[in-house]
Amino acid sequence: MQAQGFFESIGETIGDVIRTVVEFLLAIFTNFFGALESFVDGLSRSLGINASFFSLLVLLVGLWLLWRGIRALLRGAFLGALVRIGLGLLVLSWLLM
Repeated sequence: MQAQGFFESIGETIGDVIRTVVEFLLAIFTNFFGALESFVDGLSRSLGINASFFSLLVLLVGLWLLWRGIRALLRGAFLGALVRIGLGLLVLSWLLM
């Protein structure tokens, strides 16, 4: 009889630990994704763009082109820098209109 009560208490303890870990991880990921959603909403609202995946992807491509243009300018590749900066500005102006 005592052995059955012993194993039952161990099972309950392990179940409580697993439940606590799962609830902790759920709280962390819920807060993380909530913060990420708030960030995307604030960013899209301040830029006046849609909060869709496509709009954010175009924004990242435009910023990447600008970054590559600035790096090319610092390397001394003026023609490549002008092309990349021009393309980056074109993409971003298309997105923000």
